[in-house]
Amino acid sequence: MRINLTLAIIAANVLLYLVELSMPEWMIVNFALWPLNSGGQSPGSFQLWQLVSYSFLHDWNSWTHLLLNMWGLFMFGQSVEEVLGMKRYAGLYISSVLAAAFTQLAFYYIGGMPPGPTVGASGAVFGVMLAYAYFFPERKLLLIFLPIPLPARVFVVLYAALELFLGVTGTQEGVAHFAHLGGLLGALAFLRRPAARR
Repeated sequence: MRINLTLAIIAANVLLYLVELSMPEWMIVNFALWPLNSGGQSPGSFQLWQLVSYSFLHDWNSWTHLLLNMWGLFMFGQSVEEVLGMKRYAGLYISSVLAAAFTQLAFYYIGGMPPGPTVGASGAVFGVMLAYAYFFPERKLLLIFLPIPLPARVFVVLYAALELFLGVTGTQEGVAHFAHLGGLLGALAFLRRPAARR
């Protein structure tokens, strides 16, 4: 029986969210993504595994953070997994997770933001969403707050532009907008490799 990696990732996120609820501080200190210069200035400090582990944690004070990310992954991931196959889909997902992490770390350093943890699968979901638009550019998507059907390619471009605007202006504090954009770029870099499309 073939494993559906999208559903397996969703299950892992839900399971770890339940673990996080039982020991939130320990999970955040050890497995959230902390800035490189955070040691001694905050409860947590950067560790190499956090480049991946952060993407399986979510804001334990808001279950909607988990719900929205997993809904996005469910909506876009299965179609992308069918096109790429499980192995290449896993490569796309991990590329998005890592690119989002490195982008967030870079903007912590460049922007001089106060050290704090980053959690969430949003960067990976943005990468999967870009892949969906890459393979199905004309499929229509409908925004809840803007009930106008948009082709997937237009949807992703507008969403990326919004993320860039929010990130530059800092109008939505507490959201890792540049990590989202990093996830998009990580997916694009993966998809541009000839081996990824075979």
